[in-house]
Amino acid sequence: MKKQSSLKSHSKLKRITLFDVVNTSLVVLLTLLIIYPLYFCVIASFSDPTQVAAGRTLVWIRDFTTDAYRNILKESKLWMGYRNTIIYTVLGTMYNLVLTIPAAYVLTKKYLPFRGIISWFFFLTMFIGGGLVPSYLLMSSLHLVNSPLSMILGTGVSCYNLIVTRQYFSTSIHPDIYDAAYIDGAGEWQCLSRIALPLAKPILAVMTLYYGVGHWNDYYTALIYLHKEKYYPLQLVLRNILITNQTMILDGTSGKDVATMEYLLNKAHAAQGMKYSIIFIASLPLLVAYPFVQKYFAQGVMIGSVKG
Repeated sequence: MKKQSSLKSHSKLKRITLFDVVNTSLVVLLTLLIIYPLYFCVIASFSDPTQVAAGRTLVWIRDFTTDAYRNILKESKLWMGYRNTIIYTVLGTMYNLVLTIPAAYVLTKKYLPFRGIISWFFFLTMFIGGGLVPSYLLMSSLHLVNSPLSMILGTGVSCYNLIVTRQYFSTSIHPDIYDAAYIDGAGEWQCLSRIALPLAKPILAVMTLYYGVGHWNDYYTALIYLHKEKYYPLQLVLRNILITNQTMILDGTSGKDVATMEYLLNKAHAAQGMKYSIIFIASLPLLVAYPFVQKYFAQGVMIGSVKG
């Protein structure tokens, strides 16, 4: 009997070890697949564009150069776009949080009049939208077309984020805490500011990250509503550099003399090198900010995953 039980425990330990090996291998593989594109952008940005085009920079830097970053420093529009995007991201995220957090808190109160109707009003926006033309007419009537406010006030509340935040308030903060505060004479604003918000740091970090990334990567809103270059966000500036400039180079190669052709080819060569450095520079702020909210993010994304 002892021999059989030891064999069973040994086989069970072997199965667990095999699972751990397979699971770890898959996680490592997925991690490499996620990290490698950014890693390639970094090494390509410091490599000679000719080596990158020839496919010789798959593992490490070839013919180290900083010309791409020097060329970026000369692009005043890029830094203007950086400034605009930081403003849009900070103010837009604050605007989203000011609307989302109180709305989610209120929707957890069962005594709220028409609570179900208000909730369905938000839910319907996930399935039914007015479309581009009505949205543009609305923004035009509010005098937000060609205004930087369109990047901040365009979208106030994400229904998905509202649902996640409401779920956190419902499951992570016990109602007895609010009842004790009511007995002591606290009102709803005091409960929100002194109880709910201090206990909601994980969901605040998650919502800040979600809204911040959305604003940082948003170029479609600017493409539709902004026409002055001084208001362009970083993503739209990058689009113009990576697409418009290359199109102009290709269109200008016909019927040109040798000197002009050589100038255009050099410009295309520089644009090829700038492409990867621009991607890295655009991603850097979010990469720096993520570790500071990572521990809260890990808690926030598990909301609603465990019942009971």
